[in-house]
Amino acid sequence: MKNKTIALRNLAVFAIITSFFIACDKDFATIESDLVNTNNATNFEGLSRDFDVIAYTKALPPVQTSTLPINLLGVYNDPLYGQTTGSIVTQLRSSLLGPDFGDGVILDSVVLNIPYFSSAIEINSEGETIYELDSVFGDSTMKLSIYESNYFLRDFDPNSSINDSQIYYSNQTTGTSPIGDAQLEGTLLYYDDAFLPYERQIILTNEDNEVIGRSSPALRISFTEAQSLEYWTEDLEYWNDKIIAKEGEPELSNANNFNDYFRGLYFKAESTNNNGTGSLSLLNFASSNANITLHYTRNNTLSDGDPIQSTYVLNFTGNRANFLSNDYVYPEGDDVLGDEKLYLKGGEGSMAVVKLFDGEDLDEDMDLNSFESFKNEFVEIDEDGKFIKSKKLINEANLVFYVDESSVANLEEPDRIYLYDAQNNTPLIDYFYDAANTLSPLDSRTSHLGKLQREDNDGNGIKYKIRITEHINNLLIRDSTNVDLGLVVSGNVNLESNSGDFDLLNLDDSNDEKIPVSSIITPRGTVLFGNNTLDDEKKLYLEIFYTEPNN
Repeated sequence: MKNKTIALRNLAVFAIITSFFIACDKDFATIESDLVNTNNATNFEGLSRDFDVIAYTKALPPVQTSTLPINLLGVYNDPLYGQTTGSIVTQLRSSLLGPDFGDGVILDSVVLNIPYFSSAIEINSEGETIYELDSVFGDSTMKLSIYESNYFLRDFDPNSSINDSQIYYSNQTTGTSPIGDAQLEGTLLYYDDAFLPYERQIILTNEDNEVIGRSSPALRISFTEAQSLEYWTEDLEYWNDKIIAKEGEPELSNANNFNDYFRGLYFKAESTNNNGTGSLSLLNFASSNANITLHYTRNNTLSDGDPIQSTYVLNFTGNRANFLSNDYVYPEGDDVLGDEKLYLKGGEGSMAVVKLFDGEDLDEDMDLNSFESFKNEFVEIDEDGKFIKSKKLINEANLVFYVDESSVANLEEPDRIYLYDAQNNTPLIDYFYDAANTLSPLDSRTSHLGKLQREDNDGNGIKYKIRITEHINNLLIRDSTNVDLGLVVSGNVNLESNSGDFDLLNLDDSNDEKIPVSSIITPRGTVLFGNNTLDDEKKLYLEIFYTEPNN
């Protein structure tokens, strides 16, 4: 009996090992191009080939900017793409409905706080943390105005039959109706004609000038310290009348009433001069520290007690829209032959469309239907076009995009670009195979979406290398569709793993184009060489490293 059990066990192990090798032949994984070659294996030959692609520039219509995880505020002047301006309208949410502020209320201060994205780099001898702002573009002053908004940001689209969420676009519209300045510019609450993001740590002190708290850099405004202008609500009168005086009134009793009563704030950015210089920063409205806090003193319920200090908090957790403007005119792309240069610009900018195998192959004896000929060369298929086995093993596949250095001189070049399935608006499979770095998005998924390679590591950009090995294997082995790919600049490649698709404003309802969110949140741009350039050393190809059995 014991011998019979051992025999059955050995047979099972043999079956598992056999099925493993069969599976490997049917559905192999990526093998690095330097693992198997003629120098270390006699039965295989390591080779490489370049395949033509078609790539062209596509200017974007207005992009959806409601529900963005990050928002752009300010003025950015790009040497090539010109001036980009970002303004924001946002709702506020009350932290306490139907508040009881108490008796003898005296409003002491009102403080707006919205964190910047920053990194702590050192602590000085005085114990102050020194920060570096991560996402500020430009270093010149701009004009910043903050208004009470008169425009009501709806939750649902009234033109939808199924209660779709209302979408707001970068061109200051809902897609069907414009949002005018008159609707946005209510009471002026703050004005600074020389505003510049402040990177110092915020140190909080009490009346005795004792340090009571520290926080990271933020857009922080104390309305008690406001400049005095004739047309500007002075001191705290506005906030006292708007909030404190409404205790017990319907306006503060429920969320719907409050949203209609206090429709939010409009942050308006403008250039302070004719040459368009300024600064544009990313703001983290989603942070738990992003709010407006009313600090007030009230009577103690005990007859002999000291006055009590209290707060009432308004959060930025409601609807929000980012208005972006840029007047650059993008060249019209050639979707048949491809372009000499590819123009990529974030925000309401431009992208590139990449078609794999749709161009004429490098080898003259190849058919024009290059994807089919490529597939027949690398795999064996049945009568229905289904995969049977591999003829050649794909070790690595890359798209290498060279930077047109003459066009991007003096630009703040984007370190990351993002390639995706433009038909289904999803990341490529290689994106999910690559490791994410949540602490440093700049260094995340760099095996698939290679960072900009620069001269001497910090000089001008040279090229981007995008690895799409698993995508090519999917086309060959799993009979995936050879879809068009989209290429955009990216402010944070990690956002694409869990963010929904963002809409493009197309009046043609049959066109359901989308854009990656990480492209909307950056003003940066670049210029890359396409497939139709005369410079063969910079021409865009699909390079494939593969292994071919010698027998």
